[in-house]
Amino acid sequence: MSELIAFIGVGNMGLPMAENLMKSGKKIKVFDVSKMTIDIAKEKKLDVVKNLDDLITTEVSTVITMLPEGKHSKEVFLGDNGVINKVSKDCLLIDCSTIDIQTSKEIGKKATEKGIQMIDAPVSGGVMGAQKATLNIMVGGSKKAFDLALPLLKIMGKNIFHAGDLGSGNGAKICNNMSLGIAMIAASESLMLAKRLNIDIKKVHEIMKNASGNSWPISVYPPLPDLIEGTPSSNNYRPGFSAGMMNKDLKLANDCAKSVNADTPLGKLALEIYEKFCKEGNDAKDFSAISKEIGGDAWDYPID
Repeated sequence: MSELIAFIGVGNMGLPMAENLMKSGKKIKVFDVSKMTIDIAKEKKLDVVKNLDDLITTEVSTVITMLPEGKHSKEVFLGDNGVINKVSKDCLLIDCSTIDIQTSKEIGKKATEKGIQMIDAPVSGGVMGAQKATLNIMVGGSKKAFDLALPLLKIMGKNIFHAGDLGSGNGAKICNNMSLGIAMIAASESLMLAKRLNIDIKKVHEIMKNASGNSWPISVYPPLPDLIEGTPSSNNYRPGFSAGMMNKDLKLANDCAKSVNADTPLGKLALEIYEKFCKEGNDAKDFSAISKEIGGDAWDYPID
């Protein structure tokens, strides 16, 4: 077989991931349903195809997907003209989408029935991580499938974790993002409290980075501007990782908790806060813009 990678879904995250594969010398073709996204991919010199029929052939050695929701992954893989019905059994399938565990397992079962190796491999690290190839990638699938995918995953990410059987990657990602959503709200509350107390926010931020209140939203991805250069909050809250996507992931976490009778009160409250924020028309803003919801009348920063 040719070493041809088919990459489906080249939006904010998928595009830099596909770019890194191309820059590493891999032969790659891409497709997306959005014309605007495809135009950007063309500007980046990626080899773009017009439709999935042209992209998915028996010559493809690997299919990588980065799609918004489980219904999109299900349609791409299991639809009447889906990937699983078109590729060779020697093809490796890598779904980097963050989706519900059940759908991930359903797709994987169909792949296994046809003798096709598949992993779920959702990522964490945002657009900056995708651009710098420093993503954390959480993988579910057999050891054989993981080993086959590892060389490609190392091109796109820095920390690669084999979480367990198929679906475990998404399970781990959902747990991680529930914690992240809660932590971003906590960071926003702390920094906005400092603002209301008329304490220098930059000094409070520096203290928190070096004290027990530190977290990823504090040290890497702060919810207020001018604390760390290059973050979405310092770029009018352009994503990054959108509030809408965080809201989706918190819904997945809440659904998972219900399915196993787990009590996650902070996860549930975080979902309620993000749902309200998104319903107010902020779903396309970076998820760190939740500081606007937290800050109320004390929040006075620019936002697109």
